[in-house]
Amino acid sequence: MNRIIARLDTAHQKLIVTITPLGPDLFSRRPSANEWSIAEVVHHLCLVEQRVIKDLERALAQGSPQRISLIRRLMPTSIVASRLIRVKAPKSVNPITPPEKDLNIEDFNNTRNRLKGLCSTYGRSRLRQVVFKHPFLGEIDGVATISFVGYHEQRHYKQIREVLKKLTQT
Repeated sequence: MNRIIARLDTAHQKLIVTITPLGPDLFSRRPSANEWSIAEVVHHLCLVEQRVIKDLERALAQGSPQRISLIRRLMPTSIVASRLIRVKAPKSVNPITPPEKDLNIEDFNNTRNRLKGLCSTYGRSRLRQVVFKHPFLGEIDGVATISFVGYHEQRHYKQIREVLKKLTQT
């Protein structure tokens, strides 16, 4: 679990260091009408992580351990970090109206702290006993779900860098 938390921290720190110095206009500007702004990407990350926390808390509260098959446990969540495979986000995590920059970043940081708190409260063995239904990966256990969050953030960090490149090209 320590390795997964370290990956979460590294991805989060890289993203925060990249977006914090941006002015509000650059942060909220879309590179084109059909592409997300950095504000929308950060809000999407926050919405996904909040959904993960909610679903994991619900599964943990049920108490009875669940298991997924060994084949499912071998599903590499790292595939999520690739930008080669495009996946449309479910409506529930689409960033319709992201908050202003400072609040967006604050929400994102607070949500990450909640996720890390959940990990430290329940630990690896208990998280292995819950099932999360991911729209692309299918059923994965709680540990794989936490791992997914880190890879998902890496994917969108790459997207943010692409957006910044488009917005700052002259």
